[in-house]
Amino acid sequence: MSRAKQIYDNFKPNEVFLDDIITNYDTKGEDFGNQDRNSLKLFNLEDKTLNVKSFRIPNLINQIAYRFFRKSKAQRSFEYGKWLQSLDIGTPQPVAYYEFKTPFLFKKSYYISEQLDCELTYRELTTDFEYPNHEEILRAFTRFTYRLHKKEVHFLDHSPGNTLIKKVGEDYNFYLVDLNRMEFKHLDFDTRIKNFSKLTTHKFMVEIMSDEYAKASGENYDDIVHLMWKYTEEFQNRYRRKKRLKNRILFWRSSK
Repeated sequence: MSRAKQIYDNFKPNEVFLDDIITNYDTKGEDFGNQDRNSLKLFNLEDKTLNVKSFRIPNLINQIAYRFFRKSKAQRSFEYGKWLQSLDIGTPQPVAYYEFKTPFLFKKSYYISEQLDCELTYRELTTDFEYPNHEEILRAFTRFTYRLHKKEVHFLDHSPGNTLIKKVGEDYNFYLVDLNRMEFKHLDFDTRIKNFSKLTTHKFMVEIMSDEYAKASGENYDDIVHLMWKYTEEFQNRYRRKKRLKNRILFWRSSK
């Protein structure tokens, strides 16, 4: 099995250490976060903590696609992270990515970034409405999203757990994670407003975000809030249908 890798220039002196992280990933490091879909571990490098995401081996079709036709999730995460930095958009510092392939199939991949400690994610705003400066943070997040759109960044996984929030002085800084699904292109009005659809089920939050987006963009509030709530409801309906179908399938399997 062959290995490919790319290391950010500032971390090339640490290449031996990074190689060891990947070689011994299963036996070293500290588990971090939810391990259901992909594995995450933390490793200490001098005064830094590195976050290593191990992507699961894809299905057979995608093993062929990633081997010959598409960039891997790890490579996209690394390249998109560097591109976001060039646009002055917050994201944890990219460090490296590693890939393992056979002559005909793609197997494992890993994305390494610096661990970023933060006060909260957007998710907490959807569950704790008494969080200090809740509305102020929500409005700042909306301005951050508008800045993404102005810089032609379409973050396809713009969902509650994928934006880290850190207070710096009196301001709030925002950092994108889970970077492998992005587009970089001009975004029309419809696409920009639909980009909010996965963030909350609460209409009052949609109304606040719509108000702030209208102020930032100069576009009509009524048009924004109507469309943002429409897309939010459509996403939630799809999500619930998918969940019901999954529960039926799992029930059928467990009853066999």
